[in-house]
This record gives sequence, C-alpha cells and structure tokens, in this order.
Amino acid sequence: MTNIKLVNHSSVLIQEGNNIFFDILKLKHLGKNVIIGKTVRIRQPEKVSIGDDTIIDDFTYISCAAEIGNNCHIASNVSISGGKGKFTMGDYSTISNGCSIHCASSDYRECSLDLPSIPEEEQFGGEVANISVSDYVTVGAHSCLLPGAQLPEGTAYGAYTMIKGNNKLSPYHLYVGHACRDLGEREKIHLIEEFKSKKEKEK
Repeated sequence: MTNIKLVNHSSVLIQEGNNIFFDILKLKHLGKNVIIGKTVRIRQPEKVSIGDDTIIDDFTYISCAAEIGNNCHIASNVSISGGKGKFTMGDYSTISNGCSIHCASSDYRECSLDLPSIPEEEQFGGEVANISVSDYVTVGAHSCLLPGAQLPEGTAYGAYTMIKGNNKLSPYHLYVGHACRDLGEREKIHLIEEFKSKKEKEK
C-alpha cells in the first residue's frame, strides 16, 4: 500500500508525499500519526475529522460528512456515502475491506428520484439518516450498513452482514448474515474492559 504519513511540525501540517484525489490540508481536523492511502478519495474534506493514530487504506471513498475517532482502521475499497447524512466512528474500531456504508439511499418500495445528478429542487423521496459505529466495533469484509444503522460498543459483524437502521443490537454481541442474526455475546469481553481500564489510568 502506498501511503501518506502526516506529521506536525511547528503546528503546521506537513505532507510526506501527495494524495491524488483531495487536499489533505483542507480536512476539518486531522489528528497525530494518521496514515492515509495515496488513492483515498474524500470529496468534502472540510466536513471530515480524523482522530489520532488512525489508518485509512488505499481506494477508500468518503463522500459525506464524517467524524472518525482515534486508533481506527478503515481498510481498502470501503465506500462511505450519504449526501446530507453523517457517518460517525468511535475509537478502536475497524471497517474491513469492501464494506459499503450508506447514510442515504433511494426508496425501492415507493418511487423516488433522489439522484445527485438531478437538481435538488426536483428531487423527491429517498431516505437520509446518520450512521454511528461505536467504540471497539469490528465490521467484517463486504458488510453493508444502511441509513440509520447504530452499531453498539464492542459488537462484531461477520463478512457480508447487512445492518439496517431498525436492527435491535446489543453491546458486545456477534451478528452475521443478511438478516443480521444474533449469535450471542462475544467471548473474552474482559480483555476489552482491562484495556479500557489501563487507558483510563494513563490519562
């Protein structure tokens, strides 16, 4: 993977290399020790905040407002879209490669005309709702998050899982499949609790 690593120098952000698709200096906020793949595309960088020690791999695309926490990993070929919607990601969470996250979607039962290629005053229908991924969440490869999805702390999602806004999800549970089936509580939750306690003492 070809990366850009950003470092602080006299309170001025210095680029070590050049991103092809957007101006990193226009990001709303950029934390320390962030690595962003050279081919990452962020269409509205002024609406995107990225926390400390976070990595975003090549060929990821972000077109909506986003707030990404500390120590996160967004793997390659992830798409985060949503027009007027916003994507929020907590600390120590990961989105595996090939995932698609949609803060906005057309309506399929009712007719809608909400394409970005149509003037806003002529658009109708569709759904827009913010998506939130809490701390310590793992989203498996090629999973799909639909408008309004709220992923609680410590949850994990197997590859190809679909998460909808109306799913009732419990912290530290494992979910799989198109129906987002609950496989029960994850094992070794105490390891996360010990890690959290350690981090609190370091503050």
